[in-house]
Amino acid sequence: MTTRDAFPVLVPLTTRWADNDAYGHINNVAYYSFFDTAVNRWLLEAGLLDIARSPLIGIVAETGCRYRRPLAYPMPLEVGLRVARLGTSSVRYDVAVFGPDAPEAAAEGHFVHVYVRRETGRPEPIPEGMRAAFQAISRAP
Repeated sequence: MTTRDAFPVLVPLTTRWADNDAYGHINNVAYYSFFDTAVNRWLLEAGLLDIARSPLIGIVAETGCRYRRPLAYPMPLEVGLRVARLGTSSVRYDVAVFGPDAPEAAAEGHFVHVYVRRETGRPEPIPEGMRAAFQAISRAP
């Protein structure tokens, strides 16, 4: 099981009414939204993304999730974030969703960005300044 202390970044979120499904728990698709929101919030707060003007943008190439225990609305959450792999033009993040005060993840997965030039949509190498920020939240070898 993945625990909170495995993540250098914890992003606070909250469940929404629309996240629940007919079975009374958070629907599986909502977890992908939690991952996307947490990654992009960190990028914005770290100064790595200007939504309107960044010349390089991260395009989601892959996501995956394993569900461990149900969560429901209303509930505060934290999404753990770390860089699992840093390539030439891509970043693979490990992500995990934690319920309130839960030491173990309710869901864990991955999220991959490929960085492309906004104008062309073609992959570009990640600049050194961005690489340093990603390395600062990398999983220990």
